[in-house]
Amino acid sequence: MAARQVLGVIQAGGAGSRMDVLTRERAKPALPYAGTHRLIDFAISSMVHSQIRDVWVSVEYQVASIDEYLAGGRPWDLDSSRGGFRRIVPETGSGPASEDGFAHGNGDLLLRMSRDLEAWGGETLVVSSADHIFNMDLRPVIERHLESGAIATLLTSEVSRREASSNVALQVGDDRRVTGFEVKTAKPSTGTVATEVFVYRTELLLETLRELRAELSGDADGDDSGIGDFGEHLLPRLLEKGKVLADPMTGYWRDVGRPGAYLQGHRDLLADKVEVFDDLDRPVISHWADREAARIRRGAVVEDSLVSPGADVSGTVVRSVLGPGVVVEKGAVVKDSVLFNDVRVKGGAQVCTSIVDDRVVIGSRARIGAEPGSRIATDEDVVLVGSDSVVTTAELLPAGSRLEPGTTA
Repeated sequence: MAARQVLGVIQAGGAGSRMDVLTRERAKPALPYAGTHRLIDFAISSMVHSQIRDVWVSVEYQVASIDEYLAGGRPWDLDSSRGGFRRIVPETGSGPASEDGFAHGNGDLLLRMSRDLEAWGGETLVVSSADHIFNMDLRPVIERHLESGAIATLLTSEVSRREASSNVALQVGDDRRVTGFEVKTAKPSTGTVATEVFVYRTELLLETLRELRAELSGDADGDDSGIGDFGEHLLPRLLEKGKVLADPMTGYWRDVGRPGAYLQGHRDLLADKVEVFDDLDRPVISHWADREAARIRRGAVVEDSLVSPGADVSGTVVRSVLGPGVVVEKGAVVKDSVLFNDVRVKGGAQVCTSIVDDRVVIGSRARIGAEPGSRIATDEDVVLVGSDSVVTTAELLPAGSRLEPGTTA
């Protein structure tokens, strides 16, 4: 596999509406995970460790929230004078009207990048979303893809049928060939899902995208090509045109693009089910500001939790993840929650089954969230508190509550 013939594209541009108040003012791939990482770290690190030296990151929504973090690819040693890291902003456009404006799905986004992809000229394109947790050497997958002659290879994972209902479920034959699929079906027939890591033959992908644009754009409005998400038109057409293969992903994988799944991904981490950080030869590379060591004060209780640098704990923290600079005062209780940077939980406050954004202050009388009713977290179980909010009310914020950024409650 010649590295220069493989291009990695990370689709990091979606508005992340399913994460609600947490993505009002940030791109979803900039969300933290495990205290000291961001979601985009996993896709970039996997590509770098797979010796993909040309990596493009497509950004559209809240670009400023992630641009400084990406730092021109320097944290991942992609700041090369020839190739390396490139930030792509597809809505600026370089083609017809159907390729300008914000993308209308991850398939449509590839169309908007088609002229750049064609100019790059590589044989193989590896595409990944930026809202899932994984750490995999992609080189064997790429090699199998090239040897097979497939038009596309989809990395897959086995999940519960319930989780599969939020993804693209695949029917796969004994020869690894994809024979059918179901897009976010309430009762999928299989738990095999596409992980949103794809390997394409670049030329055939571009040919297919342009065919679809010609067929569909007449029925679409304005800048919409009509291609939409991968499963709407692109996957069906690829299945018609040639061989599409499934290749099982090794190791842990979870899509954390919904509040319940995001909290569950942290529960998995605390339960030692997430081995993505275990391989010292394949570290998940991040770019966090330096902080001093965390402080656990006398009388504090910390159980089954992660405490990030700069945190200061005097209260009780159980099965939770505290981000950098979080302060939990004496008498405060945090359970089954994820707290982002510089949150302060004052003495007497109680926080349960919640995701609390940057710089939130939770007053001493606050009661946020409740114990979930099931083992697997749902979106309705989780309280979301937007950044820079101040919660002082003595009334319970029940499960499923949402506070917009900057709220005073």
